[in-house]
Amino acid sequence: MVQIPVYAFTGFLDSGKTKFIQETLEDPRFNDGEKTLLLVCEEGEEEYDSTTYPHPSVYLEVIDQATVTTKQLQALQKKYKAQRVVLELNGMQQVGDLYMRFPESWVVAQEVMFADSTTFMAYNANMRNLVMDKLVGAQMVVFNRLEPGTDIMPFHKIARAANRRIDILYDYTDGKTEFDEIEDPLPFDINAPVIQIMDEDYALWYRDITEEPQKYEGKTVCFKAQVAMLKRQREGMFAPGRFVMTCCVEDIEFCGIPCRYAQAQSLTSRAWVMVTAKIGVEKHPLYKGESGPVLTALKVETGADPANPDVATF
Repeated sequence: MVQIPVYAFTGFLDSGKTKFIQETLEDPRFNDGEKTLLLVCEEGEEEYDSTTYPHPSVYLEVIDQATVTTKQLQALQKKYKAQRVVLELNGMQQVGDLYMRFPESWVVAQEVMFADSTTFMAYNANMRNLVMDKLVGAQMVVFNRLEPGTDIMPFHKIARAANRRIDILYDYTDGKTEFDEIEDPLPFDINAPVIQIMDEDYALWYRDITEEPQKYEGKTVCFKAQVAMLKRQREGMFAPGRFVMTCCVEDIEFCGIPCRYAQAQSLTSRAWVMVTAKIGVEKHPLYKGESGPVLTALKVETGADPANPDVATF
């Protein structure tokens, strides 16, 4: 099966998506004659001008992001014999909902979010779920319309909280652009004899260890968590963890790590425990065939005081 690369551009209305895509399609290094299906899910003030493209093989279609079907997307690709897709998404829709309806051969090659710095904080305060939805999957976020001298730390913190691997580009009104070079030291020492994870740092640690488990392999960790029993491994295993909220109440989920413990059956589900454990990296059903962190308990202390708040956040 020939894969069709999809270049997805997300962000809210008038955030600069159309302008960037227009300039990209005007660049002969990108538009070298490859048949390109340009799908637009919302129409803003900017319009596409195909007369400036170095090659005419760009075919624009406006679709309804909320209702378009897999068959319709397949039909559009077949109609133009498209070799790739450039996609401008609707900022008021969830990105993943459309990705679930992609034809089997469509693969997201790159996802970039554009954010108007003059409105971004308001969107984050009032529609945080939509902001997080776009940041989580993006390889890059571009904060544009920044006035020179603007404090970039608030933008940095929000982007990094959603996605520790995202590249951040700042685009200033004076024409200057610069990549984010702010370092994010972890709030715990991974080189300590025992890595101590405070309650407020659990969500960050969980994300870091599941994204880069190899750097924790062989180390010892101590953290407070709730007991979760594993359905497939009732003996000698449990999954200490915390409920984590990514962006809003609807997104709360339990984030636990499988842990070997001979007395696991003696534990009470949802009880708070203090776990000291050795970290290994191996395959486990929770990771769906992939390798991930697996703990071996050295000590499990029951009767730990409940964490405050019970729900951890990034």
